[in-house]
Amino acid sequence: MYINGSWVKSDQVLEVKNPATGELVDVAYLIGAEETNQAIQAAKNAFPVWSSLTAEQRSDYLYQIVDKLQEKKEHLAKIITKEMGKSIHNARYEVGSTISFFKWFAEEARRVYGDVLPISTANKRAHVIKQPIGVVAAVTPWNFPLSMGARKLAPALAVGCTVIVKPSSEAPLSLIELFKIFDEVGLPNGVVNLVLGPSAEIAKTLMDSQDVRKISFTGSTEVGKTLIRQSADTIKRVSMELGGHAPFIVFEDADLDLAVQGVISSKFASSGQQCVCTNRVYIQESIYEQFAEKFQKAVRQMKVGNGMDESNQMGSLINANAINSIHGQVNDALEKGARVLCGGVRLTTEEYANGYFYAPTVLADVTEEMVITREETFGPVAPLIRFQTEAEVIEKANNTNYGLASYFYTNDLSRMYRVSEKLQYGMVGVNDPAPFSMQAPFGGVKESGYGRESGKYGLEDYLETKSISIMIKQSPVG
Repeated sequence: MYINGSWVKSDQVLEVKNPATGELVDVAYLIGAEETNQAIQAAKNAFPVWSSLTAEQRSDYLYQIVDKLQEKKEHLAKIITKEMGKSIHNARYEVGSTISFFKWFAEEARRVYGDVLPISTANKRAHVIKQPIGVVAAVTPWNFPLSMGARKLAPALAVGCTVIVKPSSEAPLSLIELFKIFDEVGLPNGVVNLVLGPSAEIAKTLMDSQDVRKISFTGSTEVGKTLIRQSADTIKRVSMELGGHAPFIVFEDADLDLAVQGVISSKFASSGQQCVCTNRVYIQESIYEQFAEKFQKAVRQMKVGNGMDESNQMGSLINANAINSIHGQVNDALEKGARVLCGGVRLTTEEYANGYFYAPTVLADVTEEMVITREETFGPVAPLIRFQTEAEVIEKANNTNYGLASYFYTNDLSRMYRVSEKLQYGMVGVNDPAPFSMQAPFGGVKESGYGRESGKYGLEDYLETKSISIMIKQSPVG
């Protein structure tokens, strides 16, 4: 772990194993409440100096980080694939996103503006300024172990916050590599700190601290709710990017080939282990069989295996619990009348024997009473659901507590606007399976969280708005 500019070892070691092969990748050292408090104190002490730097000075540090990331991008991609199983192609994309976050916020650091307000009192002048909120704790997930850290670190550092990061114990190695880069570029001691250990113990330490002024969390809705409750005692600001249950709607006027590729791209990236992955595929009745045939043929052609093999399109799942969870959803659907068009089994032979692999799966005749239509599926299973009318599918798509990402395909311009505005989701992709960019806000509504990351919107959660009123002496008249 990395605290106050120094690497910290301990007697407790976490072995990180490749979920595709079972082989040991590396080890990480675990710490507890005492070291977490040291990290909080270090971040607190570093805050006055770091926040007093000019925007240009902080921007220069971020540009140096960008340069180092560029030098090490293939090394980082291989670590991501080895620690959490995604294909090397997906891992390279993640490293690219990480670089883009630091580059974007290196530029955006220079654009934190205030206001001069016209007010109704003649002898007063009002100013509004933005200042960094203080010490930030960032809790990151295993499915995007590097880029989710970057999405939180880059804007926080850009505006002058100091940061404590807790990565997932499932995949901490790529963030450790990022902190090596921070060390190489000479970020001042205490500006960034990395802690890994028992989740409940570290979370309680962070949440109980009056010095930690903001929590940024990406993870499950259940854990997010717990952190929100805990934040009340110290009135911390929280931003939450939580679970999703994304609908993917294909209308009868859509380009079916484009829609098939869209579902594949959205559903099977990272083996379906993304909060923005397609979870429910709604197909209009008139094209249901045609789409199902095209889709299952395309899915059958996907190559699955060790993510380090360039020829594989999909890698492993993270662990045995992930396999059991999605297979339970598949079995429930089959018991209630669904059909398997392809997949539906764990892969265990030959190259799959020591890893956590599940065949890309397509289920037909899925209905609303099946668990898979109500609960998030964190795996490579695509359930196909029939619908008749636009109004019906909008109601079905919105009938969930989640509201992160959604997708629909159509060639009707009016429908593009109507459906986009009626879907109760923070992000909507229209004929677009990846409606995410560095410039646009990322986040959800309902129980998928609140707060936004990326773009200019990504700065706001790390800034306080301060009003300054100055009374002036009026000059004599005449």
